[in-house]
Amino acid sequence: MDTFLFIVCAIVSVGCAVNLVLQKHPISSALSLIGVMGSLAVLYLLLGAEFIAMAQMIVYGGAVMVLFIFVIMLLNAGTEKTSAKSWFAQIAGFPLLSAFVALLAFLIKVVLPPLHPVEFGSWVGGTAEAIGMLLFTKYLLPFEVTSVLILIAIIGAVVLARKEID
Repeated sequence: MDTFLFIVCAIVSVGCAVNLVLQKHPISSALSLIGVMGSLAVLYLLLGAEFIAMAQMIVYGGAVMVLFIFVIMLLNAGTEKTSAKSWFAQIAGFPLLSAFVALLAFLIKVVLPPLHPVEFGSWVGGTAEAIGMLLFTKYLLPFEVTSVLILIAIIGAVVLARKEID
């Protein structure tokens, strides 16, 4: 059952990602991104990372997507206008993409060591307690640096927004 659910969520994730790129309207692209985030959250659940799955849905599927939609509507972005494709892209695009994918597959097969199969639910490090212990012991300095950078970004956004009002 886990393998079937993994395959379904992987297909949904890749399908929504392809749809995200192919859409002409930015709101449709944002909705496809929500589909990607939701299917990735289910994949995290399958791997036993419950906290990361819920953070994925709350932070990215919720807050970040609301911000994206707000910015798209604020900019009043319309549908994308099509342009003429270059002749080189039309002729060599698919063969070059196929060669690149084959090269990546070859390098992954040769360079990376053989991987062990994934056992769904066997990892128990995804709880809130385990992540909290790592975050506030081993990774305390990067956490605090990230907090300061986010604070600087917020102050910068407030200053920029305040100048435009005046």
